[in-house]
Amino acid sequence: MIVVGLTGGLASGKTTVAKLFQQCGAEIIDADQVARTVVAPDRAAWKDIVATFGKGILHDDHTLNREALAALVFRNPKQLKILNQIVHPRVAREQAKITKHIGMQHPDAVIIYDAALLIEAKAHERMDRVILVTTDQRTQIVRACERDGISRKDALARIRGQLSLREKKKFAHDLIDGTQSREQLRRVVRQLYRDLSAQAQHPSHRPQPSRTRARSTFSS
Repeated sequence: MIVVGLTGGLASGKTTVAKLFQQCGAEIIDADQVARTVVAPDRAAWKDIVATFGKGILHDDHTLNREALAALVFRNPKQLKILNQIVHPRVAREQAKITKHIGMQHPDAVIIYDAALLIEAKAHERMDRVILVTTDQRTQIVRACERDGISRKDALARIRGQLSLREKKKFAHDLIDGTQSREQLRRVVRQLYRDLSAQAQHPSHRPQPSRTRARSTFSS
């Protein structure tokens, strides 16, 4: 088994890459879906969030209004840090449980942990390998505005709420250019998946963890 962290900036193409890995046979753990489970109504994280940010960030059914919460924290680094301190440790524990379950069923599995804040949450430290999907800021803004219906100002605020790609590259084993076409990305992912599958079966071939590492750049 190998556990691979997949990350990237806002609207970088990371989700598309994750889906392509899944089509190749990888097991996908979506950090965003895990977080939704963790912050479900009446769970510990939900209670801490409501106590910290107030009931104004709730829908009528008591689920979190993620848009309202995002608008609150992405323009306030201190508030964002508090939210992350509430959510990230609980997401980490849940991810570990899911990973263990997959590993018991499929010892040679390639597990892709799809997490936008992989490095910010220090989750990269428990990965065997880290893949970073890169793109330019202009593309990020255009995609985010079209996808999420947000303003350019809000897109920039979200980008600035994450580590820069320059910083993230320091932790990545592999880089994928997220501006490529879907077919180009498909070829890149297939190539990388074959490499990861071999490492899953032969752990001694895995790259050693290091803050400064040689990187493979995958583009078609």
